[in-house]
Amino acid sequence: MSKLIPRSGKTLNNSAMPEKLKDILFPREKVQLFADLLVAAYPQFEADKFIELVCNDKWPERELKEKMRHTTQCLHQFLPDDFSLAVDILKSIVAKVEGFEAIVLPDYVEVYGQEHWDISLPALGELTKCGSSEFAIRPFLNKNLKKTMEYMYEWAEDEDYRVRRFASEGCRPRLPWGAGVPTLKKDPSPIIPILEKLKDDPELFVRKSVANSLNDISKNHPELVLDLCKRWQGKSENTDWIIKQGCRSLLKQGNKQAMLLFGFANPGKIHVENLKLSNDSPAIGDEIIFSFDLKVENSMKQKVRLEYVVHYVKSSGKTSPKVFQISETVLKKGTHRIKKKHSFANMSTRKHYRGEHKIEVVVNGEVKAEAKFNLLP
Repeated sequence: MSKLIPRSGKTLNNSAMPEKLKDILFPREKVQLFADLLVAAYPQFEADKFIELVCNDKWPERELKEKMRHTTQCLHQFLPDDFSLAVDILKSIVAKVEGFEAIVLPDYVEVYGQEHWDISLPALGELTKCGSSEFAIRPFLNKNLKKTMEYMYEWAEDEDYRVRRFASEGCRPRLPWGAGVPTLKKDPSPIIPILEKLKDDPELFVRKSVANSLNDISKNHPELVLDLCKRWQGKSENTDWIIKQGCRSLLKQGNKQAMLLFGFANPGKIHVENLKLSNDSPAIGDEIIFSFDLKVENSMKQKVRLEYVVHYVKSSGKTSPKVFQISETVLKKGTHRIKKKHSFANMSTRKHYRGEHKIEVVVNGEVKAEAKFNLLP
């Protein structure tokens, strides 16, 4: 799971944390607090047995999603057999539970509520207020898209911003860490009415979800997204922000229509000269500085999107490109000196390998210069 959604609506980024999320977000102490909340709502709840069952010998080694599902299955053993009663108990603690354990609540509905749609779907709309139901809704979308989307359309108009955000996030075609919904990947048209409702939402948390959904859709249906963005452009500052974020993959790909949509003209009269690397044989863990001259020949000021691509060597020996942004700016005629630092330190999200790498300088979606170098162990 790349990001988690706490009650505040802010996200926790896996790559920003030195410790593993599975160890930070659900220690035994949090299981104890979770059990205490359940006892307060349901006095018959056997907290001690629940805690021991959850935090068994395998608990420290379980990955994050495994911990969630294991907790859900343990919870089921101590709640009423009547699904409706069990869900009422979970809904009663929504205002008090937060953090990773909150995601266990909708997960419970996903696992045990597939035969109780009229209870499960309204419950997911309520339980999303403490964590997020975006993952739990996916099996329902796959079983009956039409019926589930009817709820999503209603949630898009809810007074609670967390519910509105759930309406958009839950039906994203490429939701990270979520089960796929092949029907929506093939035909995302059922999602569009939700995005239309939320395109000028006052909450940034919601607008980010709309932008992410557009970006997902653009992977398979770029023309659909571009047409939608053309209609939305200029409607408001919020909408303009959404479409820029929603087209980020198209811009990284150098899509010409996307470039023109945001004012990045044909780079025919912009040239890159004197590309130089500070070190053509850096070692893994080193930094390099690359510099070049950006020459603008057009007499009128030019809106310029400047990026660079690193073609990383993978463990297989093949290379894979990664796009990094340098700047977006308006430049007048003349020569502009550009310098950029890049690190080859290993990270949780990227491991480096020895071999011949390449850096390309990209101007408004077009490669203008390249340089090769050997990364040493």
